[in-house]
Amino acid sequence: MRWHVLLYGVVGGVLIAALKFIEYRWLVLEHSLAIYGGLVAALFAGLGLWLGSRARRPARLEVREVPVPAPPGFVRDERQVAALGITPRELEILELIAEGLSNKEIATRAFVSENTVKTHSSRLFDKLGARRRTQAVQRARELRLIG
Repeated sequence: MRWHVLLYGVVGGVLIAALKFIEYRWLVLEHSLAIYGGLVAALFAGLGLWLGSRARRPARLEVREVPVPAPPGFVRDERQVAALGITPRELEILELIAEGLSNKEIATRAFVSENTVKTHSSRLFDKLGARRRTQAVQRARELRLIG
């Protein structure tokens, strides 16, 4: 019984393929100019996609963190620290931010949770008038809070 079904399917497939071939030949003769135009368009579209994917390869970027120690003659401006109301723990967090550490790394080094680091960071940003970590570090250096 299975062979009959398989044979019936194969014969049906061959008949459909023959009919499609006859229809294809009629279509090619009737619409040859449109088919050639479509083939040329498809060729150029494929070429454009291939060239675009080759040209868009991402560049390899290597980022290295280089610790920069405070200058030898650096003296913290304690009046600015007091005027801004920055706590010693916030200063410690600020120095770790200046080293380029992530919140997780700062939390590990300062023995606090990441949420505590985020809280100290947001308070520092408010006190320094900064929106981002880089702005906070730049402003802190300008005020001689860190070296």
